Amino acid sequence: MSKKIISDLDPTVLSGRAVLVRADLNVPLESGEVADDQRIRASVPTLRLLTDAGARVILLSHLGRPKGAPDPAYSLAPVATRLADLLERPVRFVPTPTGPEVDSAVADMKDGDVVLLENTRFLPGDTKNDAGLAATWASLGDLFVNDAFGSAHRAHASTSGLAEAVKARGGEAVAGLLLAKELRFLGDALAEPERPFVAILGGAKISGKIEVIDALLPRVDRLLVGGAMANTFFEALGLETGASLVEEDRIEVARETLERAGDRLLLPVDCVVASDIAPGAATRVVERSAVQEGDRIADIGPATRTIFGREVAGARTIVWNGPMGVFEVDPFAEGTVALAEAVANACDGGATAVVGGGDSAAAARRAGVADRITHISTGGGASLEFLAGDVLPGVAALTEQD
Repeated sequence: MSKKIISDLDPTVLSGRAVLVRADLNVPLESGEVADDQRIRASVPTLRLLTDAGARVILLSHLGRPKGAPDPAYSLAPVATRLADLLERPVRFVPTPTGPEVDSAVADMKDGDVVLLENTRFLPGDTKNDAGLAATWASLGDLFVNDAFGSAHRAHASTSGLAEAVKARGGEAVAGLLLAKELRFLGDALAEPERPFVAILGGAKISGKIEVIDALLPRVDRLLVGGAMANTFFEALGLETGASLVEEDRIEVARETLERAGDRLLLPVDCVVASDIAPGAATRVVERSAVQEGDRIADIGPATRTIFGREVAGARTIVWNGPMGVFEVDPFAEGTVALAEAVANACDGGATAVVGGGDSAAAARRAGVADRITHISTGGGASLEFLAGDVLPGVAALTEQD
């Protein structure tokens, strides 16, 4: 990687230094407590490196979409509590992202202390990449660590704006351990994949992934497509999709993609359908050519699971983003869970697999195989844009290696 990483720095220069860290602590909350701490855990190695070296860590993150104003439902206070447990050290929470309370908390810090500021998106200037807001945060320290891969594709004041502001003051902006790890795994998968290279794309829409398909097709040996996005390809083939979700304005794009892809792109050959996508719904397995009016396609069928599983079993490099069906509803989870198990089995056999996106990661955990997969990314949108070949603003703004 061409950008400087926190591990490139001599630990002795970190002692007593105020270090701004942008982490991705955007986790689900239930009843005022953290419901899934995966992203918090993923931030711990970078924070431990800094605190063990005696740095004074000023931590920034967003949570949810509070629309540029304070909203108690999106407060990071519960995250501070959980982070303190994981770090095994106090984390001081400041209930505002800027202002006198922040200045006072930072002034009171001692070596090894951690301060977590309130949700950056409580300020409208964050998502607008307001230069003044970035400069306000940059005034708190002369080293910025971006460890928020999940937000690296956003040009926000707390990501790329803060990096530029710190550099403008003569400081450095470097990648954290998590960000560097994410870029390494995704970069290696694209640049030097061990073959066969199999990519798996699912989810609801082609529109969010057509650029990824275009970027992957020249590189992969097989591209497996499932989820509701497969329905638009079915329409392009002239198949009946019933009452299923279809992007009508993308049918021609799907048709052109199929012509260009040839046998590298595999679609489901059978489907699980129902008249209603709900727990306890009556389901049928039908060939993709036998979908009826009123049917809703909600999962890949058993024959497709076998075909996709066989492709995954023979792969040496696997990239997976998006579920094969509405996996959060029990009658339609089998396809995604079966695929997660196939990916884990391939990893057991020596394959490298990178799983991106919250739904795919949740499926791996639901299947009980998350710890057997090479790397589960913390950033769905960021991983998609990286795979599509897009520049990630939060990475582009970092200091180049010497």
